[in-house]
Amino acid sequence: MSSDEETRADEVLTILLYASDRRTREDVRLALGRKIAADLPPIRVLEVATQPAVISAMDAGGIDLAILDGEAVPGGMGLSRQLKDEILRCPPLLVIIGRADDAWLATWSRADGAVPHPVDPIRLPAAVAKLLRPQASADTAIAQSTSVA
Repeated sequence: MSSDEETRADEVLTILLYASDRRTREDVRLALGRKIAADLPPIRVLEVATQPAVISAMDAGGIDLAILDGEAVPGGMGLSRQLKDEILRCPPLLVIIGRADDAWLATWSRADGAVPHPVDPIRLPAAVAKLLRPQASADTAIAQSTSVA
């Protein structure tokens, strides 16, 4: 196995999950599993229940994607907008909206994607994978371009 393959085998994507409701966090974690797509590395879910914990985790870095519950108390959509305004190169944000008709709120929040409640174990991993793929491709391209030099 080449060192490039070993690096990819050791890679883990970190997903920050914000929901004030423990059951919602559990539903999301179970829907995501350990690997959301065959072409992406395994994932690690970092669960938080408060907005200050989200801010701390995002400030610390190392987050590849954040899932924010729009129905959380306080809500994830306002937090999404705040993160997009305050974090340079903010990782992709996915909001979970109360109903499909709330998609306009997700647009207002500047989220990169949205899925409705209840958590769908097919739709959620597909939406997460879609948001992670461009980033994973860019990371691979950067790694390949630096290894060629």
